[in-house]
Amino acid sequence: MTNQNDSFIDEVTEDLRRDRLFLLMRRYGWIVVLAIVLVVAATAWREWSQARAMQQAQQFGDSLLAAEAAGADPAADAAALAALPAAQPGQAALRDLLAGGAWAQAGDAAKAAAAYDAAAGALPQNVVMRDLARLKSVLAQGSAMDPAARDAALAELSAPGAPFELIALELKAIALVGAGRDEDALSLIRQIQQKDGVSQAMRRRLSELMITLGVDPEPAAAAAVPDPAAAMPVLN
Repeated sequence: MTNQNDSFIDEVTEDLRRDRLFLLMRRYGWIVVLAIVLVVAATAWREWSQARAMQQAQQFGDSLLAAEAAGADPAADAAALAALPAAQPGQAALRDLLAGGAWAQAGDAAKAAAAYDAAAGALPQNVVMRDLARLKSVLAQGSAMDPAARDAALAELSAPGAPFELIALELKAIALVGAGRDEDALSLIRQIQQKDGVSQAMRRRLSELMITLGVDPEPAAAAAVPDPAAAMPVLN
């Protein structure tokens, strides 16, 4: 008898639980369904956005390649590149960098510098891209650039830890030579030679610059490297 009562109570309890579940589903089930729909919609939107961004990036790259081959001379290529629409700041920076290179190749330093400056302004938070564009702008303008503006730009570009610190320092040395400050240029060249990361090509250029100033670069190199024989102890 006790077992029958327990079985009856269990069945009633199960029925009550089932009724409560159905009631909850009837009352709040739409929330679950809505949540599932939102998750599916968000996933579909993300996949569509990624596919669309990839397609736009591919189309932009194809447009760049087509623009570079649009004309028979660099000026035509530069004009075609500059006319390309860019949907993203990164695309605008890349477009302006390429356009600046084409304008520089065409011999139009002013338009090249303007394109490089636009590239630097497109991605102000991207230090490497920004400094590369600014450095190219200084190179494109050359001696025609306002000396004060050039010195200010090179001072920032050659700050310790800057991406193009060594190249900017080399340009500062060249600018000092152009200003007739040969001793300051030599002092800066020797400082550059002592820095880490100086490539062989840069060392060669710095040595050639010292030679043009009438200074033999070898004594400075010899003074920087101690003579192993002189450091050996004298044995009796």
